[in-house]
Amino acid sequence: MNTLPFTSFPSGHLRLRHALAVLVPCLLIPAACGPGKPSPEDEQHQHEGSTEVALTAEQVQAIGLLTGTMEKRALSTSLKANGRLVLPPDKNAEVSVLAGGLVRDVPVREGQRVAQGQVLATLENLEFLQLQQDYLEASANLKVLAADLKRQQELHGEQISATKTLERAQADHAIMQARQAGIAAKLRLFGIDPAHLLADQLSPSFSVRAPIAGNLQRIAVTTGQYAEPNRPLFTVVDNSALHIDLNIFEQDVARVKVGQQVIFGHAGEPIGHHTATIYAMNKAFESDQQAVLVHAKLDDDGEELYAGMYIEALITIDDTSAWSLPDGAIVNNGDEHYIFVEHGPDTFRQVPVATGASELGYTEVRPLHPVDTTARIVVKGAYYLLSELNKGSMEHAH
Repeated sequence: MNTLPFTSFPSGHLRLRHALAVLVPCLLIPAACGPGKPSPEDEQHQHEGSTEVALTAEQVQAIGLLTGTMEKRALSTSLKANGRLVLPPDKNAEVSVLAGGLVRDVPVREGQRVAQGQVLATLENLEFLQLQQDYLEASANLKVLAADLKRQQELHGEQISATKTLERAQADHAIMQARQAGIAAKLRLFGIDPAHLLADQLSPSFSVRAPIAGNLQRIAVTTGQYAEPNRPLFTVVDNSALHIDLNIFEQDVARVKVGQQVIFGHAGEPIGHHTATIYAMNKAFESDQQAVLVHAKLDDDGEELYAGMYIEALITIDDTSAWSLPDGAIVNNGDEHYIFVEHGPDTFRQVPVATGASELGYTEVRPLHPVDTTARIVVKGAYYLLSELNKGSMEHAH
């Protein structure tokens, strides 16, 4: 119990003051001078400046007060950063066609998972039909020119044919060979293997196929529509390769390194639901701000994460092992921090503490007065206790 200040008086005055102090209350309030439990007002005066709060069982139940003990936890000194989820270029595909055509079939739906090479649409184009015909004609002519070249080479060897004739045959063969190769390359762009092209299987239809495996994010064509060349018809994304781009400002760049862990969450969830690892850092500032982009690879599949999501992250800078409490156990009164330690049945003592690293709802605490590591500490209802303590002090001041 805190001691009250004592003022010295001459002995006679002291005895008189003491007698009056005892007699007057007894004359005015006789019941207060008899034996029995002190009134609440007396208790309040006795506890002036006290750091203890006593609650009734009803109060404890009403506020749902809970206690716990300090835990030794691995806490991290973290750097807060903002960023967004992005996909690498090879995992985000815009599908278009080099030659336009009439859409005959769209056998897929948005959101559907598609495999690499799967048919997304079937188009018809008369130029494609002509291309197949040109290839077969070039192949037939090439055979004729190859046979003629061989004959000219034999005649020239026997000095029957002139050199000029042989050279003409060689040129014609080379020209047709190049023409056939060029048409074959165009057919491959349509997904056709020229080696399997037959005259009785020519068709004006060609298929638009998925260049990568992933999910169809967007379909921009309908059956019967004319699909224009070089205009995106489908968008396919593969979220398995999502990574984070974080903005790290100039003053913090030196603290960030490849290999550090990142914990993050998007707008719909708290930080800590997902983790990632930094694998690369840009070596120049962004053009619109004095910040460097840091890239982190997700440690999980991120099924509920999507490219373009904005996220909040904590980059782990240093790891420390320290005595910690849930954030709800620590209360602030101005610039000072306190916890409440159970001192007796439904009685709690306020203890000042210094705080340290904080992570995922736990904060390092260093009590400024001795506290046993097994002591029961209020982890829910601490602010109620602080309010009661402050209320008691104010009432006594009046």
